[in-house]
Amino acid sequence: MPTTTPSLASELLEAVIGISRRAGREILDVYGSDFEAHAKADNSPLTEADLRAHRLITAELARLSPLLPVLSEEAADIPFAERSGWKRYWLVDPLDGTKEFVSRNGEFTVNIALIEGHRPIMGVVHIPVSDTTYSGIPGLGAWRASHDRPRAPIAVRRMARPPLRVVGSRSHGNAALESALASLGPYELRPAGSSIKLCLVADGSADLYPRLGPTSEWDIAAGQAVVEAAGGQVVRIADGLALQYNTGAGLLNPDFLAYGDPGSYRNWPRQ
Repeated sequence: MPTTTPSLASELLEAVIGISRRAGREILDVYGSDFEAHAKADNSPLTEADLRAHRLITAELARLSPLLPVLSEEAADIPFAERSGWKRYWLVDPLDGTKEFVSRNGEFTVNIALIEGHRPIMGVVHIPVSDTTYSGIPGLGAWRASHDRPRAPIAVRRMARPPLRVVGSRSHGNAALESALASLGPYELRPAGSSIKLCLVADGSADLYPRLGPTSEWDIAAGQAVVEAAGGQVVRIADGLALQYNTGAGLLNPDFLAYGDPGSYRNWPRQ
């Protein structure tokens, strides 16, 4: 991790894991209630859980690192003229998978990433319902922990064999994706919500996560850090380059592919 010793990076990671778990408990408090969902300007749902998690995370990150700005989905109206000067910042989705939250299927997460030089250098993805946390620091390692058990190392599956184990969005499938997958040969599709899909690639449960369609930067950054720390890649389908963050006024990602085996990108059909 640039400009930080491994021991300090590990301490910082533990602190962020703690913040994510506290946010998860706030979310579960709402999850167990008769909550209401309201539509935001883009028609995506917003609940009290999103707001409570946002308030907790931003306050705790400000205490943890007072000099670092925070870009959160629930406070994303920061002009690029200001953001463009950020060299390092926190990128947060307080509740990724609000649709999954509203449908009560448990597949939602808390995402916290540390960005430096347009790349995620630390990521934490916490699944509140199972109290499972994926974390990673590219160059140092990736881990999974459940409840109060210690972190255990995880790694991608490097030698993917047919049928490919593909993980896809539970809420955002499309015909273009089905056509591209069919050209790869035999595959098994596992639907999943939120950034859990990236975590399944990171721990070797899935070989491939293709995303054709818009996602926001806060949806992907933490999971990308975990995948890269576990030995995989998250790349733009158009050119094979790693996803980057805070490079312009927009905050949407291009179509991308997350994988463990490099052959997955080489074999992906070009449009």
